[in-house]
Formats: sequence, C-alpha cells, structure tokens
Amino acid sequence: MKEDQYHIPVLLEETIVALNIKPGGLYVDCTFGGGGHAKAILARLNEKGRLIAFDQDADAGKNLPALLAGKPDDERVIFVPQNFRHLQRFLRLHHISAVDGILADLGVSSHQFNEANRGFSIRFNADLDMRMDQRQSLTAFDVVNTYTEQRLHKLFEQYGEVTNAKTLAKRIVEVRRTTSLRTIDGFKQALREIVKGNPNKYFAQVFQALRIEVNDELGALKEMLQQVPSLLKPGGRVAIITFHSLEDRLVKIFFRHGSFDEPEQHPFINTGTVNELKPVTKKPILPGDRERKDNPRSRSAKLRVAEKIMMV
Repeated sequence: MKEDQYHIPVLLEETIVALNIKPGGLYVDCTFGGGGHAKAILARLNEKGRLIAFDQDADAGKNLPALLAGKPDDERVIFVPQNFRHLQRFLRLHHISAVDGILADLGVSSHQFNEANRGFSIRFNADLDMRMDQRQSLTAFDVVNTYTEQRLHKLFEQYGEVTNAKTLAKRIVEVRRTTSLRTIDGFKQALREIVKGNPNKYFAQVFQALRIEVNDELGALKEMLQQVPSLLKPGGRVAIITFHSLEDRLVKIFFRHGSFDEPEQHPFINTGTVNELKPVTKKPILPGDRERKDNPRSRSAKLRVAEKIMMV
C-alpha cells in the first residue's frame, strides 16, 4: 500500500527540521503508521544511523516493505509491533540505552478512519470496536455496554468535551437494557433524540472519547513521556504531534516542568522537580496554510519539541 493512500504525514518537514537529525544517529518513531515520518528520517541517516519504529496496529507493519524498498535486509531499521508505552523495555531488548531523537505522531491514521470494520469513523456502519491493537479485549461496545452511568458521564465530559455528557450517559444506560448498541448505526440511532447541535460534530466528540478510553491513549502518552528524559542523549530531541487539547496540555506541561503537575508558586520554597528537558519553541508549531488546505486532517495538529539538556 502506498504511503499517501495509508496516511499523509502531518507537519513532515517541520518535524524533520526540529529533530535536528545526525546522519549517524539513533532515532525512534513511536508511531510508524504509514511510514511517512520514518521514511524521511531514514533518508537522512547514513550506514551507521539506525531507526527503531514502534506501532501497535498490525496493519502498520504491512507498510514496512515500502520503507525498505530495494533493501529488505536493511539492518538500520528495527520494527517493534508494540504500544509506545513500552518504549524503554523494548529498546533494552535490542540493547539500546540512549537515542538521539524520539518522534510520536498521536493522530489516528487516515487508514484507520477509512477502514470501516475498525469502527473508528461515524461514516460507516460496523461493530463499535475502535481498538488500535486488535490483540486487546476491550472494545468501544464493551465500554458503552458495561460502564456505569457515572463513569460514562466522566468519560464523555473529560475526553470528548460533550456538552450534555450527563444526559448522554443516562440515555446509554437506559437504552442498553432493551436495545443493542453493538453497531455504529445502532448506537447513533439509539441516541438521536439527545444529540445537540451538528450531529456529525456531536458524534465525532463522542467517538473521540470512546477511542481515548478504549486505547488508554492518555495513559500511554504519560508513560511514554516519563521515559523520554532517561532515553535521550544530551542534546537529543523529542518531537510530539498532538491533535486535541488533552494531549497537547500533557505534552506542554511535561516539557516545561518534567512532570504532569503545574508547580505551585511559592516565594520561599522551591518544590519544583528537576527537569532534564527544555522546550525548543515557546509555542507549538502549526501546519501552514497550504498543508491545512491539502490535508484537512492536519488542521488541529500541534508540534511541540524539547531538547535534553546537559545537567551540571
């Protein structure tokens, strides 16, 4: 499958420039996907450079031959079919203790949205699935069919910013007693009476919340970020592309403070944690007008970059 059919890499040039790639360096692509970012990194590496690509989605692994076109035995590339929350563990298995750069593009790939049977998109009727890693058991149907009203309320409010999250949760619990919510059409039909505003936008927010919950996206992001400082070499860089405010806030706070808690301002007490990362840019890097026009899914993308500083 061609890369551009699978997924158009977002903020590609900006990301490659931000990583400040060394030809003989060691780099990690935490979200291989269609291989767009990985291909650009590999093109800048010499015979001593190495690229380790992670992706928990089995479909992404099928794009590896395109990356290795003409060089199927390229020893510079290692593919790890795992969630990036296990970053350090699998790097150690490959005898890697420190790297020059880490990249993560947190967006759902176009391929995942366009594959009807994956259940990510409101455009198709399929089982309410949304698992990025098909090896896991929890699906979106399990969430709407088993979670308590209170838990559903919190989920839709926090992860989807759904305006009537409480009403939505109550409706789901009421409806599931007599109606199956297993399919996307069945789910949408059962909730049509309580939809607020534009139905497409409303269900996009609902689906985002379910997808984040099913794949524990924020939990995985936190675990990965906490491993970054110890994995980067001094001067090494980490580049994270986010697509919604929940992710962006976590990345921004961690890059600034080295933890996920905003430090309290106290004039006499310094309780701040030691932060080995320094943001490279004060504000996130955004797609240009041309990219937003050519690739509408890039519109909400934000790239944040930090560098490992030399501790004295």
